[in-house]
Amino acid sequence: MHIIGVKLKAVRVFVSVAMSNDWIDGEGFRANVGIILTDVDGKLMLAGRAGSKGWQFPQGGVLVGEDPEEAMYRELREEVGLERTDVELLGVTSDWLRYRLPDKFVRRNSEPLCIGQKQRWFMLHLTSSTENVRFDRCDQPEFDRIRWVDYWRPVNEVIYFKRRVYARALHELGSTAYPQDLPPRPRWWPKRWRAVFDKDIAASNS
Repeated sequence: MHIIGVKLKAVRVFVSVAMSNDWIDGEGFRANVGIILTDVDGKLMLAGRAGSKGWQFPQGGVLVGEDPEEAMYRELREEVGLERTDVELLGVTSDWLRYRLPDKFVRRNSEPLCIGQKQRWFMLHLTSSTENVRFDRCDQPEFDRIRWVDYWRPVNEVIYFKRRVYARALHELGSTAYPQDLPPRPRWWPKRWRAVFDKDIAASNS
């Protein structure tokens, strides 16, 4: 397992206060981009949140008037230090994928109120060295380490309320990284996970 890490003093709160120029729609969903990055072996990059045990894909908000693809490249540089020239864009989800925040994470006194995220997910292939990954290109680093994992592993690693979106994004974009056949889902996934994920995928295809 490949891990890159640096010691950072900055600790970020899990759900940050929305910036005034963030794009929050009329239903209260904050526009966001998610980044799935593959390496030459087909492994996916998971990033460890600075100062905590949490792992997730890089992601970030889309600013008002910003194109989602441009937001993706901006977040790629800010969060893990990679440039456009370090990656190849393989695919993007056909529509926004949404998740709601649990009530305890919703900041009721914020204006406008943000109740969750709507995300466009991008599949990228790393064409340069993993040594180009760095965490010092923003004032408050989001992450302080990475590791490369099997295709479906991120669904297990991410916080519980993001699992369904992760499963949908990986299912939709899997063929861009694995054109021959999508890796099978883990047999040890709970039956309730499989049932929920299958229902989501069927709904998205209808």
